[in-house]
Amino acid sequence: MIEKKIEVKIPTGLETTPVAMFVQVVGQFSSNVYVSLQNKKVNGKSIMGMMSLGILEGEDVTVTVDGEDEVSAMKKIEAYLLANADN
Repeated sequence: MIEKKIEVKIPTGLETTPVAMFVQVVGQFSSNVYVSLQNKKVNGKSIMGMMSLGILEGEDVTVTVDGEDEVSAMKKIEAYLLANADN
């Protein structure tokens, strides 16, 4: 299991389109992915769960990845959250 705090650098935060793209990124991996903001934790593969967090640019989220491809999943997730949404 890997757990990492990541500052979201997507200018629009995680609104509808970036959330859908995030779920697509996470869906490529078999590992379980959870995203936490403050005291709320959701499944990273759930569009509705991710939308419910209302993540804004500059907020720190905690990402937990657990499974056989956790290292590559965390690298891809971190790259997405730190990148400009247009990339």
